[in-house]
Amino acid sequence: MENGEARIDKWLWAARIFKTRTSAADACKMGRVTIKGVQVKPSRNIKVGEIVDIRKPPVTYSFRVLQAIEKRVGAKLVPEVLENVTSPDQYELLEMSRISGFVGRARGTGRPTKKERRSLDEFTGDTPEFFDEMDFDFDE
Repeated sequence: MENGEARIDKWLWAARIFKTRTSAADACKMGRVTIKGVQVKPSRNIKVGEIVDIRKPPVTYSFRVLQAIEKRVGAKLVPEVLENVTSPDQYELLEMSRISGFVGRARGTGRPTKKERRSLDEFTGDTPEFFDEMDFDFDE
């Protein structure tokens, strides 16, 4: 099976796209892994030359399979296993989400920390100016 076919969940783990095989299988089950626009099951075999799309919000990464492997390789060997064919606009989307910071905070993630709130206030310009809003002087 070295150069022929490999299970998609094993390949995603072996190519270091996911930290664990379980998380790779879960991504397949949740419909985040597609080949030619079709969602795949963890047991689907992939072949050399296929392009695998992985949705890790907010970005969809695309990788071309160069080797169908099922045993994890070192980080230096990853370029021999896959080719990153992700479009540049996806990286722009990632950068925009980094810049926007906490504005699009996901529902249910709890209250922002003090540091996050200050960053959010600074970003949105909602810094309270108490003394500008007062109708009286302190000198009187």
